[in-house]
Amino acid sequence: MKFSVYQVSSQGGRDDNEDRLGYTHSPEGVLLVLADGMGGYSGGERAAEIAVRIYTQSFLAQAKPRLANPPVFLQHTLLQANRAIVDYARSNDLPEQPRTTLVAAVLQDGQLWAVHAGDSRLYGLRDGRVWFRTRDHSHHDKPELFAHLPPPPNRNLLFTCLGSSTPPLFDHTGPLALRPGDQLLLCSDGLWSPLSDDAIASGLQGRSLRDGVPDMVRLALLKAGPHSDNVSLLALEWEGAGAAEPAPQATFDAAPKPNAHNQPPSGADSDVFDLERIEQSIDEIQAAIRRTANGRNRP
Repeated sequence: MKFSVYQVSSQGGRDDNEDRLGYTHSPEGVLLVLADGMGGYSGGERAAEIAVRIYTQSFLAQAKPRLANPPVFLQHTLLQANRAIVDYARSNDLPEQPRTTLVAAVLQDGQLWAVHAGDSRLYGLRDGRVWFRTRDHSHHDKPELFAHLPPPPNRNLLFTCLGSSTPPLFDHTGPLALRPGDQLLLCSDGLWSPLSDDAIASGLQGRSLRDGVPDMVRLALLKAGPHSDNVSLLALEWEGAGAAEPAPQATFDAAPKPNAHNQPPSGADSDVFDLERIEQSIDEIQAAIRRTANGRNRP
């Protein structure tokens, strides 16, 4: 395998950076993972850190030198991370369960598989254009799931994440065959929210990741203004097959057919987007937001 990776995470205008990202590889596979701890919850940054660490540690333990089944690994590790976050909240008697979005991708045999929950995105860029991107778990990006309901006040409200007592909903992507020159971008909403898909695609066109990734983060910060969200971007450029490299330790940033939705991989547990679970998750998230806001408003 031949590839290059570059990552940047900025606190932006927030008091803390709740984004976490990391990557690692074996001689025959690559893992990329990014999590965005959800503001308004106690310990969002801790939830994101737990999710990223579990993915990187699980990959290093299982990819010897390759994963037996990449999509099953992605799904089972997501569920393992969710359980670990819930257990962390219980063992520390937290008033609210910490929560996080997540997007994770595996490259093996020149193919890509991914899983995501929430609104942290995976973009695939090819020939200077957006080849595919994941769809957020929100009213805005999945309106077909809410046709029977009145429009919500905030169409960007997420209906799933990691850390909720409700089992997380998630989508699979892949397998997708990669070509030399393809670029994969994992990013938090602090990056994609102020930038159009065209701006994201053109930001790396004809540029090295070392130059393009920091500039794209700076552009997102500039467009978002002084109250910018945390902005994180983890990018990989695929250069094709080649001599295998020795497996490194995980690199973890603790500082600050596309989208095969709802089709679980062979050997994975079924994950169905039933409306009862979605509505339960939305109610739980909204209630937690209200409790947090009331606590902050107390004298």
